[in-house]
Amino acid sequence: MKQTPIDKQIVDGLIENLGITDFAKATIREVKQVAAKAEQETGVEFIKMEMGIPGLPAAEAGVKAQIKALQDGIAHSYPDIQGYPELKKEASRFVKAFIGVDIAPEGCVPVSGSMQGTFASFLTCSQADKKKDTVLFIDPGFPVQKMQLQVMGVKYETFDVYDYRGDKLKGKLESYLDKGNICAIVYSNPNNPAWICLREEELNVIGELATQYDVVVMEDLAYFAMDFRKNLSTPFEPPYQATVARYTDNYMLLISGSKAFSYAGERIGVTCISDKLFHRHFPDLANRYEGLPFGLVFSTRMLYALSSGTSHSAQYAMAAMLKAATDGEYDFRKEISVYGERAHKLKEIFCRHKFYIVYDKDLDEPIADGFYFTIGYPGMTSGELAHELMYYGVSAICLITTGSHQEGLRVCTSFINDNQYDLLEERMAIFEENNPVE
Repeated sequence: MKQTPIDKQIVDGLIENLGITDFAKATIREVKQVAAKAEQETGVEFIKMEMGIPGLPAAEAGVKAQIKALQDGIAHSYPDIQGYPELKKEASRFVKAFIGVDIAPEGCVPVSGSMQGTFASFLTCSQADKKKDTVLFIDPGFPVQKMQLQVMGVKYETFDVYDYRGDKLKGKLESYLDKGNICAIVYSNPNNPAWICLREEELNVIGELATQYDVVVMEDLAYFAMDFRKNLSTPFEPPYQATVARYTDNYMLLISGSKAFSYAGERIGVTCISDKLFHRHFPDLANRYEGLPFGLVFSTRMLYALSSGTSHSAQYAMAAMLKAATDGEYDFRKEISVYGERAHKLKEIFCRHKFYIVYDKDLDEPIADGFYFTIGYPGMTSGELAHELMYYGVSAICLITTGSHQEGLRVCTSFINDNQYDLLEERMAIFEENNPVE
């Protein structure tokens, strides 16, 4: 057996010191900590694939607009709880340009990143009808959203969509919706961590069932238009970003500045609520919040209680970025396409050394290359693989932490440097030699 790049005793000691008893359940932060400490102790460079942080410079249009807003004195003023009017207008235009649906500016509400958007959405949806107290996740998904529900004491159900794509999705969803306790359905599209992209026919099923069972669909578009198999970069022209909004009025779209515009540090996003849902009166919400409709409960109660609004200067940045994209002056897709190029190269290296892609298809089509992908290795559980890869200076998180029932890891492409492809090739050759597949 060949010597591993990182001394096994060092990795095992760090894991033990952190009190991690099951590496399959290690959090992103814990994996990151082990990798950082091992790198520091050994001086061996780690190939870090665990954190979903943008690895590109922030969009220049946003930076310039935010600096100007600050220089003009905006920092002394509280933002309007409904949001900066120009941002609301540009968000509405952006949705029309790249999703192809109409949402009034009124329903486009700035939030402190999609994280706050989901928190406020969960609060609003879970209080809309006392009989509906449970959120349904189409997993795998972003683990922190479940933590949000844990914090607020809201129940949730979840299923791994791996075996329920296409025609199988309807029956699986109905098995939960028939109980009558589901208030919202949540998924990301493209998906974190699997990078699957639900097809229009699947979104049609979700939309029709949302209308039939009167539940709200929360569509997390954190990785907006990042299905690089399609040209989604021309404003006001198809093809558009796939969305459930074409098939129901019961929807909220969560659009983030973090990945599409690499503006993660300023915590800015927009929650776009359908016109009908925004103005709809739910008796339980009306009784609790002075007769207000859904959209105003979301903004003037939930967001107001959480943070009194969203960073004023960051709203100017988001407005400028959305406007530049919608006007065709800024091709944000071109900027972020590097993630797809990285994924393609990384997949080739892993697969050459007997790894396989866990979530490998969108029905009959190979999965897109993008911000994330998933890998497995024959004969290894998620925890075993993640732990073993640490000896080779490669860090990634286990799929079990995302609600997946598959054995494997999530790989993030955002921090991969050009010099690391050869490094990964070299290390995975040793990995394959040390872990022969029968």
